[in-house]
Amino acid sequence: MRNESSITLRVGYVYNLVKSALRGDVQDYTSGSIRRAVFLLAIPMILEMGMESVFAVVDLYFVGQLPDSRHNIQTVGLTESVLSLVYALAIGISMAATAMVARRIGEKDEKAAGHAAMQSLWLALAITLVVSLSGIFLAPDILRWMGAEPETVALGTPYTRLMMGGSVVIMLLFLINGIFRGAGDASMAMRSLWIANIANIILCPMLILGWGPFPALGLFGAALATTIGRGIGVLYQLYHLFSGKSQVKIALSDWRPDWPIIRSLVNVATPGTAQFIIGSGSWIFLAKLVAETGQSAASAGYQTAIRILIFFLLPAWGMANAAATLVGQNLGAKQPERAASSVLVTARYNAVFMVIVMLFFLAGADWVVGFFSHEPDVKRIGVLALRIMSAGYIFYGIGMVMANAFNGAGDTKTPTWINLFGFWFFQIPLAYLLAKTYGLGPLGVFIAIPVAETAITIAAWLMFRRGKWKETKI
Repeated sequence: MRNESSITLRVGYVYNLVKSALRGDVQDYTSGSIRRAVFLLAIPMILEMGMESVFAVVDLYFVGQLPDSRHNIQTVGLTESVLSLVYALAIGISMAATAMVARRIGEKDEKAAGHAAMQSLWLALAITLVVSLSGIFLAPDILRWMGAEPETVALGTPYTRLMMGGSVVIMLLFLINGIFRGAGDASMAMRSLWIANIANIILCPMLILGWGPFPALGLFGAALATTIGRGIGVLYQLYHLFSGKSQVKIALSDWRPDWPIIRSLVNVATPGTAQFIIGSGSWIFLAKLVAETGQSAASAGYQTAIRILIFFLLPAWGMANAAATLVGQNLGAKQPERAASSVLVTARYNAVFMVIVMLFFLAGADWVVGFFSHEPDVKRIGVLALRIMSAGYIFYGIGMVMANAFNGAGDTKTPTWINLFGFWFFQIPLAYLLAKTYGLGPLGVFIAIPVAETAITIAAWLMFRRGKWKETKI
């Protein structure tokens, strides 16, 4: 009876924690159990990033149902590779907003947190205007530069043009969620992406395949559905951000640009953005290398594997985001050792999750890839890519937490240097050497990815142990 009572109490405790996390109850993450704090932040953040990964997977599934799916899938994959630069900008700015808002919340200065949030919005809008206009005019050139075949360029230009032109919703979705995460309100970030994804899932079959009264817009319909879905999520975010009901309250006086705060955000966001542009640039180069050495079938298989890989990486990134919030708030509360302990606990949980996913992919890659593509050549290469790349999953998971620990502290320079050497001076040369010099083609690219990620994680762990990130001022 005593054991049964103990189990009932534990189940009840976990249930109440999950309910509290999903409700978004206001919490003080600078005191109490670290495991509880990680749990409360990680649940909505994992669900949030899981929803972000659903966008690409849903598009990939419905686009794969179209005739000539090889060129359609290649267009989606190559466009997503270039959009990763937009994601890098969005993540870099949201990272700066998260760090600054978290630090101010840790200092118990909610007014300053709201002021910093508004300044980050001005910064994001200015940058996105330039990116969107560039994408609209350069869409066909982007696809050609990425190594797309002429048929892919002709078919995919409208898709790429809309996705790049609508990058403002990508930027705002990431940024405003970063603001909410910095305040510890991870459930709001989660709900906005749930709403955006539900809209996308409903709109995709309607606009791509022509369900109901809608015309079948094919590949262009995928871009339209995704942009509208993200736009709905952004409207939900803006309503809650400016309603005065969230922990981050923006006053009318905060609307005036504050150049010292904007410069401070730029100082944190610039290396943070560079950090992800370095990584994204590496992925773009690898995608181009696969397309050149393996043609459209290899490119489609690789892009399918990458989308599946990211689908499971983003939830792990969500858990890593919990580390960023805990580091920022605890440094603001002058508790650096609690910040460090939070990182170690989060890394342990993420490693366990990634091992489970790795084993699943090693056993079930054939079934997973086959769900998205039935073309034999595409499926064969996709299965090979997924199995090889997933071998490094445990290192991806730990490396994410280490990087976000630095970012949450406002030390965005350290992971930027690690990424520069890890990706550009190790991964790219290794991939080129294996793919072209040794004639392994796409297989060489697949092998280079987990090898480089392992080296990057080891370097990040060593830098984290040195502890200089605890002294960062923002």
